[in-house]
Amino acid sequence: MDKDNAVLSALIMEGGAMRGMFTCGVIDVLMENNIQFDGSAGISAGAVFGCNYKSRQIGRPIRYNKKYCRDPRYSSFRSLIRTGDFFGADFCYREIPDELDIFDRDAFRKNPMTFYVGATDVDTGKPVYHCCSDGQANDITWMRASASMPVFSKPVIIDSHRLLDGGISDSVPYAYMESQGYRRNVIVLTQPKGYRKKKSRGKFFFRMTLSKYPAIYAAMCSRHEMYNRQMEEIEERERNGASFVIRPPADLGISRTCKKPDELERVYQIGRKEATQILPELIAFLKN
Repeated sequence: MDKDNAVLSALIMEGGAMRGMFTCGVIDVLMENNIQFDGSAGISAGAVFGCNYKSRQIGRPIRYNKKYCRDPRYSSFRSLIRTGDFFGADFCYREIPDELDIFDRDAFRKNPMTFYVGATDVDTGKPVYHCCSDGQANDITWMRASASMPVFSKPVIIDSHRLLDGGISDSVPYAYMESQGYRRNVIVLTQPKGYRKKKSRGKFFFRMTLSKYPAIYAAMCSRHEMYNRQMEEIEERERNGASFVIRPPADLGISRTCKKPDELERVYQIGRKEATQILPELIAFLKN
């Protein structure tokens, strides 16, 4: 096929905090089998764990999550009270990648696959996207912004934006990737088929805690509508062969802030098993 007329492929990864261990299992199997994409995109946990696909670091996110999940510097209410972030920004986004479990920035930069992350603009409630090119401080800060959960994180200020979790406004950025020209897309979800998000019962709580951010409050109140619409569209794309979807076979049964290494490993292994089972179908989809 003429390279200029080739259909571009992309790997698109949903968030979900520690449900993202499922995604880690999936992407490790794909890397072990040398499955390559022209582009990729991650939201929230899909960004901070998915970046390892571009740096080709098999096993890295499950390794450091199991090792540090009980460390209060990694995540704790003590960190939230002291710093405004439940997930400690300095420990998670500097000390781990720079010192404790090195993020291979050189491999990240050399890999020609594009890697986009999405976050939510605090002032508009709309999604904004960034293409991470070198894995240096600016890229890492965008990944942090993409995973900064409202209430549990303070807004991240970068590139003239105030940002919070990308999942608030665009939980699965398939439409964005299609707008960038990617047509053969593999979507990794962290909820089982048929899952739909219920209307939040925390409207009053959000109103109290997000009073300074009315656009975020509004987006949080309508998030279930956005998410459920996306799930319906993804299932339609799956039915007509436009997208290939990898998802858990059942509810993963793990909390968003799980601190149990055995539970993280359990969910990771579910991801590995699911990816291994669908591998022949996935290869056929990408070659089609």
